[in-house]
Amino acid sequence: MTIDRSLVGNRSYWQETTDLNAPSVPLPARAAHVVVGGGIVGSATAYYLAKQGHDVVLIERMHPAHGATGRNGGFIGTGAAEGYIGSMQRLGKKAAQHIHELTILNARLARELITVEGIDAHFREPGTLNLSISAQDHAEAAASIAARTADGYAGELLDRAAVQSMVNTPLGEEIVGAAYFPGHALIHSGRLVRGIVDAAVRHGAKLCIATVERIEQRDGHPVVVTDKGNVLTQSVVLGLNAWSRQIAPALNGIITPVRGQILNTAPTKPVFAQGMGTDLTPTGEYWQQTLDGSIVLGGMRAAATNRDENLYDIGITDEVQNALDTVLPRLFPALKDLPITRRWAGLMGFTPDYVPVVDAMPDMPGVWAAGGFCGSGMPFGIMAGKYLAQAAVEMKTPAEVAPLSLNRPTLKK
Repeated sequence: MTIDRSLVGNRSYWQETTDLNAPSVPLPARAAHVVVGGGIVGSATAYYLAKQGHDVVLIERMHPAHGATGRNGGFIGTGAAEGYIGSMQRLGKKAAQHIHELTILNARLARELITVEGIDAHFREPGTLNLSISAQDHAEAAASIAARTADGYAGELLDRAAVQSMVNTPLGEEIVGAAYFPGHALIHSGRLVRGIVDAAVRHGAKLCIATVERIEQRDGHPVVVTDKGNVLTQSVVLGLNAWSRQIAPALNGIITPVRGQILNTAPTKPVFAQGMGTDLTPTGEYWQQTLDGSIVLGGMRAAATNRDENLYDIGITDEVQNALDTVLPRLFPALKDLPITRRWAGLMGFTPDYVPVVDAMPDMPGVWAAGGFCGSGMPFGIMAGKYLAQAAVEMKTPAEVAPLSLNRPTLKK
């Protein structure tokens, strides 16, 4: 079926329901630190630098939360994209635990930042439900919960009746049960980033709207070259995720752009208190109900040619959007007639081992980058910003993010 193009735009639900046009200033010729990219990583990095009293310029080409952060599902969970067992099998238990702890730290930092700065980002922590739609799914969920709880991480296996008690609409016949992860948070992504940027500016950061073209070196210092002029600086932090390789050549072949497509429904009665997910396809599906009653739903990338990998196009496609239209009616038959009010897409960055990179860039003195979050940028972004701010000041990568190194063996294809 051909999608109604009147519902398609270049802006997401998060972007349409908050003002992201933060005031900007002219680009200075010098700054102690420059942060490129106004998403969750860039805004958090600028915030921590400014709060510590450092001179920092945040450069964004459009507006805060224009990229992946402003086009996502609005989840702040824990763990890497591949899941706890998958991470242990690929990375080893020690590294998997270290990475999991980093995401737990991220959740704490998010809570603290939102509270301290008074950010109205619709933050709540109801947990997430990952639905099992077959006996095999449920057995795998049980194994995942067992592995997590054995290492002291929260999780609970729920049967169908327990899931029904938490969802305010009849379940479809396929749903067997769910894995429940208490404490996972939901957020309005646009309001969060705008709030962090505003807080950074209050603490002295400068927001400049410009397009970064490249980074050069002058007398051992980075020079950020933009369409609005150049900035000589001590350090540069790139928070560009899928676009990282356009500025940092070392990330070619490491971070691959992948398109994710999403829609939202018109507001409806409260149905889902928790964040929701399942695996109708190998690439996964996810949704949440926002505070105004809209349901934001993404996934079904497996329906796309080449799974929407290795492209920079943020247009939607009929094949994926048609597949998304089937998710709620299939799992919750009473929701089959919900009107769709908006459809959009965004770019994620994927790495070969499903773990992000947070590290210095080789052959680019004074430059650090973070990217390749594999669709899980919110569980890492604020933590990454804190450690990148530390790296920019100390001019070395903190040991705490060693498992996210560009030189880790599992990153090689």
